Amino acid sequence: MLGDKVKPFYLLRHVDLTGTSGTGIVAMGAIFPSGQVFLEWVASNHVSWNMFDNVDDLMLIHGHDGNSEIVFGDPPKDKRKKK
Repeated sequence: MLGDKVKPFYLLRHVDLTGTSGTGIVAMGAIFPSGQVFLEWVASNHVSWNMFDNVDDLMLIHGHDGNSEIVFGDPPKDKRKKK
């Protein structure tokens, strides 16, 4: 067991290597006590969700080679994704 609380976070993208999701806050998520991760994309007109076994898997796929970061807590209201 990694902990006893769900940890909310947002995925902050500094550089969009694919040109798909833009920069800024592109997804919101939570890490569960088991270590599994739920991710909801907010930088799209199409609703989508992903589940990952752990944070490392999430960042391997969506970290854009270090150009994205996980920030714990609620996002600031002035940070919006930019296409």
